Amino acid sequence: MKAVVIGAGLAGCEAAWQLAKRQVDVTLFEMKPRKMTPAHKSAGFAELVCSNSLRSNEVGVGSGLLKEEMRQLGSLILEAADATRVPAGGALAVDRHAFSAYVEARIRENPHIRVEAAEITEVPGENAVIATGPLTSDGLASAISALPGLKTLSFFDAAAPIVSADSLDMTKVFSQGRYGQGDDYLNAPMNEAEYNAFYEALLSAEPAEVHGFDGTQVFEGCMPIEVMAARGRMVMAFGPMKPVGLVDPRTGHRPYAAVQLRAENREKTMFNLVGFQTRLKWGEQKRVFSMIPGLESAEFLRYGVMHRNTFLHSPGFLSETYEMITRPSVYFAGQMTGVEGYVESASSGLVAGLSLARKLQGKEPVIFTDRTMIGGLARHVACASGNFQPMNANFGLIAPLKERIRGKHERYLAMAGRSLDYIEALRCNPLADDFA
Repeated sequence: MKAVVIGAGLAGCEAAWQLAKRQVDVTLFEMKPRKMTPAHKSAGFAELVCSNSLRSNEVGVGSGLLKEEMRQLGSLILEAADATRVPAGGALAVDRHAFSAYVEARIRENPHIRVEAAEITEVPGENAVIATGPLTSDGLASAISALPGLKTLSFFDAAAPIVSADSLDMTKVFSQGRYGQGDDYLNAPMNEAEYNAFYEALLSAEPAEVHGFDGTQVFEGCMPIEVMAARGRMVMAFGPMKPVGLVDPRTGHRPYAAVQLRAENREKTMFNLVGFQTRLKWGEQKRVFSMIPGLESAEFLRYGVMHRNTFLHSPGFLSETYEMITRPSVYFAGQMTGVEGYVESASSGLVAGLSLARKLQGKEPVIFTDRTMIGGLARHVACASGNFQPMNANFGLIAPLKERIRGKHERYLAMAGRSLDYIEALRCNPLADDFA
């Protein structure tokens, strides 16, 4: 049995590892060091191009639960992270150079993996995992964009922050559509003083570096809220923060300005800040956006991002195993599928590698379902509706509990326990022969 993996980032290395563990001979193609992207600095595998933190290690946090699920399933990326950990409180942070070296050594020493330094510019016909990341080379990106069933291939993402519904102060935020048209939106009203303070904070906030584009290209595509503010004090109030058609039930009057929040899922456990695309640093987003009335204690499930990012419009194109619907046995993995983050990327590689191995062995696929964080992410990629955007691991992706638990922390721990029980049941049943 033979397979091809394209890209030796976190997702590609994880996919190659999962295939090789199941006795599949893998050719792993990596274009570095012959060709580098604007974001990469080293020739090593599994390079962490931004932070050295893989975020929280607590199972009561979305990213922490995802890590524990992956540990239970024999993830190479988590093995490497645990082996190269550095002190970081409750977070899992690593020595980035040691981490990369660990992953690369494990890949290169595996007798079932052969590494080739080459750029691939065509999509393989079968038995492949494509994990070339958000800066996929132009040649391969062009070939991918021509694949049947793919609606769009985006070349930048401009996403607004997403907050947890549980963390909003509903004594300040009210549910109302403009001019009484339904109640699909939440509204965070501001008076004039609050608006002016928010405006000044935006003007002084520090932006993050944008890789791969100059500022005018990104801003013309979708204007960041801080750029909008820089064009004039009232630009936001006549744009995404316009209060027309709204009545604050606390005052009986139209607010001076309002931030609208739109549900991200049917259960309304997650809301995005409408029109708040941003390239501010994450700490600055937390500081400034927490000034919005009702969001003082907001839990940010995903911060706003704006950078060059090749990602697929995956719903209707990929299945819940990250397999192409129109070309079975070709899988995608990593950020280009619509997952956002180091561990999330690796999780998609784990699912894609496991799934391709099982297909080659004539076994049924494993669907992790939205009882797990791995499955919740995969379901988002395959089934999300509306304006599809990349997503981090968060508990809004997991099916709610049948029983009602009032405290958010206790509820998340109960959901995590259910998830890990589900993973254990899989390991003891359809996956038993894979993990013996």
